[in-house]
Parts: sequence; C-alpha cells; structure tokens
Amino acid sequence: MKHASPASEIQGDQLDPARARAFQVALGHAPDIDAGSPLPPFFQQLYFWAPQAASGLGRDGHPRLGSGLIPDLGLPRRMWAGGRLGFAHALIAGEPSERHSTVESAGHKHGRTGPLAFVTLRHEYRQRDRVCLSEWQDLVYRQDPGHDAPRPVAPVARTDESDLREVGFDAIQLFRYSALTFNGHRIHYDRDYARDVEGYGGLVVHGPLLAQHLMLMARDLIGPLAQFSYRAASPLMDFEAAALCRRDTDLWVRGPDGRLVMTANAVPML
Repeated sequence: MKHASPASEIQGDQLDPARARAFQVALGHAPDIDAGSPLPPFFQQLYFWAPQAASGLGRDGHPRLGSGLIPDLGLPRRMWAGGRLGFAHALIAGEPSERHSTVESAGHKHGRTGPLAFVTLRHEYRQRDRVCLSEWQDLVYRQDPGHDAPRPVAPVARTDESDLREVGFDAIQLFRYSALTFNGHRIHYDRDYARDVEGYGGLVVHGPLLAQHLMLMARDLIGPLAQFSYRAASPLMDFEAAALCRRDTDLWVRGPDGRLVMTANAVPML
C-alpha cells in the first residue's frame, strides 16, 4: 500500500560545531571549526537529523517510504543519483538555522533495467533571516536485482585531468560518515545486506561523501563556490581506491579500473 506524504517540512538545528570538527577528523583534516566559524560547503549534511523509531524504518534502514516527506512510489531500492547546490552565504556553526524542504517532483519512468522512480527534493537552508544555501537532491528508486541479472556496464572516465588526488575508503570511514549524517542505509555498513539483497559487490561508498571530496577539492583549487552540481555514474565499493580528478571547472571520480564513478561541475564565486 502506498502512503501520501506531506508537501513540505521545516526542521531547525543549532549546527553544533563539535559535529563539524568530528567530520573534519574523519576526513583527515585539522579540527578547527568553532562556534562562529563558517562551515565548509556541503557540511549541512551533518545536521537536520530526523530520527525515527525502529518501527518506522524500512528494510534498508531508511525511514519507511510514505512516512515522511518522500512518497512511496512502490520500488524498494534507493540510490542518491546526484544533486545541485547554490551558495549565497556560508552557514555559521553554532547558530540557529532552519531547513525548509519540499518535494519538487516525483514520478515513474521505464529504464533499461526495468521500472524506475525519481524524486527531487528541494531544501533551503536559512540563517539570520536569509537563505544561505539552496540544494536539490535527486533520488532514484528501482526494483531488487534478479539473481541472474547482468551488472550494468559503467562508462569509461576521462583521463585528461590537470589535478588528481587519490582517496581510499574502508568500513570504518563509511560507518563514521553514516553516523555523522544519521544515514541508516544498510548498503553502507551491512555487507551481507548490500551483497545479498541489493546486489552490490561490497559496502557502497556514499554518493554525498564522494561529492563532499570533490567539493572541497574544487574550493581548494578554484576558490569559494557559487554553484556545484554532481551526478553519480556507478557505485564505488569500500575496498576500492579512487582518483579525484579536475580540469578547469569539471571534476570527476575515476574508479581503479578506469570507470566513471561521478561527474561534477563547479562554478566559482565572482
């Protein structure tokens, strides 16, 4: 049975700087964020938790579809397909903030692998009586894979980068990111579930975590960001190293076998 969802919701958060410092440590950075510090881009993912009782969770560890903002479109497997961000002002750690969220679109399509459902969420993050950040999250839902279903063939990544950073992941890093973002999706910490139910080869590196690395790389190389968009191309497993690549304002993640994992584009602040 499908359930209706509310059209919008508002959540408040104090943006505890201790959580941001913990994330800096998890990223391997110096923990230097205090109350009053501007948060780095995409650190809003650490906040605005919406805890649910165990009875309100689906089989994958996420809140049951239809019980919150996201409607139940009848397909069980959730993936974060990509997103877009527009930066107006930095969010300030330790200050009251609000996230205003709406479902911008939701619907079905038929893809090469069967039926798909797409949901786009829009969030506005407000602080000091102004919109500091606008974010769109694109989610895709699909059927469980059949036991004999062929694995999708990932596109080949570019090799013309001018800048490259290598990054590795493991189960501990994925657990820490899941904990800091209050993301209960079992594909990131339950290897048996990821392999036997959703058909992955291991634990899946969070798409937003890869986007976070690309965003920080873009900020370091081209300066403060006005906009950033990203799109997932194939999953990366916890046992795989990846290359973070950049040429001009294009960024991408290349897997160890040369496949494309994620693409992104950064627009610098003028």
